Amino acid sequence: MRIGLGINYTDGFKEVAAEVADLERAGVDIVFVPEAYSYDAVSALGYLAAKTERVQLASGILQLYTRTPTLTAMTAAGLDHVSDGRYILGLGASGPQVIEGFHGVPYDAPIGRTREIIEICRKVWRRERLEFEGKHYRIPLPADRGTGLGKPLKLINHPVRERIPVLLAALGPKNVQLAAEIAEGWQPIFFLPEKASDVWGEALAAGKAKRDPALGDLEVYAGPFAAIGDNVEPLREFVKHHLALYIGGMGAKGKNFYHTLATKYGYGAEADRIQELYLAGKKDEAAKVVPEELARDISLIGPAGFVKERVDAFREAGVTVLNVAPLAATPAERVKLVEQLRELI
Repeated sequence: MRIGLGINYTDGFKEVAAEVADLERAGVDIVFVPEAYSYDAVSALGYLAAKTERVQLASGILQLYTRTPTLTAMTAAGLDHVSDGRYILGLGASGPQVIEGFHGVPYDAPIGRTREIIEICRKVWRRERLEFEGKHYRIPLPADRGTGLGKPLKLINHPVRERIPVLLAALGPKNVQLAAEIAEGWQPIFFLPEKASDVWGEALAAGKAKRDPALGDLEVYAGPFAAIGDNVEPLREFVKHHLALYIGGMGAKGKNFYHTLATKYGYGAEADRIQELYLAGKKDEAAKVVPEELARDISLIGPAGFVKERVDAFREAGVTVLNVAPLAATPAERVKLVEQLRELI
């Protein structure tokens, strides 16, 4: 298994770059830079490419709707160039609150758009003269939708790789099936090893049945919270608050992907209560409803022996990358956590 780690870069690229260099020496394999509605991820990834040597650099995630498919391909090729072939294109749909609320564009057809964007990206990376006629994207733009002067072009540069790895963040069955079919990697959230097959097994199998063998085996990126030590169990309270935020507050009733996931895990009644409390503004009470076993089993929080058992459970469930969220206050503590985890896997 490999170790990934998401970074918080909003306080300054220089400080974060110094920490990432230390994490690289400690054994981190992949660093993820998020892009929600803060600074863009690309600026940080380019800066990190210049300050690191070995670690892979991933967008976690670029949102489907915020760039044209061609710009996404150009950006990925540029990041792969400045990092000497270390970039992973993490893509995801985000949610309507961000896409419509911050970017002002419709949140529509995420599955269809994802498929077409990846196909376009791979054409660009292969330096094909770009012509694409899909349901959601037409390149060049037809004459009746523009000036009629557009013509097929190909990327000027020769990319470092004509197949940059694509990682899809996906939860719903159709999205997961798509990831298993066309992407190099799949990134779920709140991965519960013992229930993963029940929730996603059918979708993964359906996608893999259509998968091009040239893609290789599907990489699975789980994202557990992590803290290793004899007295760290109280940190699970943070996990409960985080789960309450997502299950209760990330979406309206009937439109919350994380509530649906918790329900599929067997916590439907608790999910309903969490959402009821959270939407009523009772966030602390909502966190108290989060089941202890859920917070425990999606995380790597506890003594080294317990964490080792959980690492083995993630591995047995098919996880290939532990993209940990470290519950550590300082850069030195995060480096220590990575070193501890490296010993356990």
